[in-house]
Amino acid sequence: MCCLLRVVVSLGLCLLSRQSLEAADWPQWRGPARDGHSGETGLFDAWGEKGPELAWQARGLGRGHSGVSVVGGKIFTSGNQKDGQAVVAISAADGKQLWSTTITDSVPRHGSQGARTTPAVDGKRLYVVTSNGGITCLDTTNGKVLWQKDFVKEWKGRMMSGWGFSESPLVDGDRVLCTPGGPEAGIVALDKITGKEIWRSRIEAGGRAMRAGYSSIVISHGGGVKQYVQLMGKGVVGVRASDGKHLWTYKKIANGTANIPTPIVTGDYVFTSTGYNTGSALLKLKATGDGGVEAEQVYFLKSDVLQNKHGGMVLVDGYIYCGHGNGSGMPICVELKTGKVAWGPLRDAPGRGEASVVYADGHIIYRFQDGQVALVEATPDGYKQKAAFKPVFQQGSSWAHPTIADGKLYLREQDRLMCYKLK
Repeated sequence: MCCLLRVVVSLGLCLLSRQSLEAADWPQWRGPARDGHSGETGLFDAWGEKGPELAWQARGLGRGHSGVSVVGGKIFTSGNQKDGQAVVAISAADGKQLWSTTITDSVPRHGSQGARTTPAVDGKRLYVVTSNGGITCLDTTNGKVLWQKDFVKEWKGRMMSGWGFSESPLVDGDRVLCTPGGPEAGIVALDKITGKEIWRSRIEAGGRAMRAGYSSIVISHGGGVKQYVQLMGKGVVGVRASDGKHLWTYKKIANGTANIPTPIVTGDYVFTSTGYNTGSALLKLKATGDGGVEAEQVYFLKSDVLQNKHGGMVLVDGYIYCGHGNGSGMPICVELKTGKVAWGPLRDAPGRGEASVVYADGHIIYRFQDGQVALVEATPDGYKQKAAFKPVFQQGSSWAHPTIADGKLYLREQDRLMCYKLK
């Protein structure tokens, strides 16, 4: 009986350990739930005024603003190398490179050079979108290419402007989703094992096929229908998950230059924002009674109230935290249900330029374009900064979003990755 008890306890501890490890992973763009949230706790107790302790730095990631995914002690990202765009795997323990695989025939040429996709890791496979337009599936153990699809050759894919594809693909069950844009397929669902097409969704606005934007797909069950929500070249759209049917489009949020932030979905609502002096909107999704869904505008915020260009937004306890401005990421807090500004925009923030955000353990981490990092309490009662620090290395525009995984903060800076201890 005692032996049996020991076995049960041992198994329980193993399961708990596995669950804790999995909970600490960051397997895709914007984290486990694709919402910019980390579920880890006890992260900031030892964070002094000078910030956390640097654990290590890694080089060899290549050129780009891609974020990092962290799963099972391995870090995955992408970047431009000498002979093409590549996916790189490094060890989370010390930053040493495990493998690197070039997945394009040459270095993609477009405005704002470099890779920008965050890999979606699913077991022994990962998926990336190259900036010249294509989706690739690789083996996470050795970097072997398992299949590839070219957006232009397969679907005549088109971007809304000339800065290259910037999407981070979505894995959902047995499929992987991406956004070629253009006349044949706005969004496509592919079998994640084989790459075979499951469905394609042609999306039109004003009688013309909608091109891809710079955003990434999220899942919504608004109006009682599972759907994929994406911000594209002419607006934010919803397509039915089961068959790709185009359900709705909201065009007021789009600008003609670059639509970038990933929408926030919560219940029957979608919050979306863009820069270039456009603004923000809250939409409510309603069933139409025939398996369809329509989007109703709850409110629209003009650009002088709230516009998020490309740093992203997080929703915490009914309030949105992000950077406001076109070229500036002034910290701001807005109530979701009303659109009322709780505080901000803060014009004397510790950093300058666009600000990317991540939420964890009751706090927002702001990473500004000039590299400065600020730790701010997630509260609508005012801007309460706990600490700020400048990382040991900064180059150009610090646009890669911060990642939190297994008690560590990761900051990508072009060819380099910095790992800071939070626990």
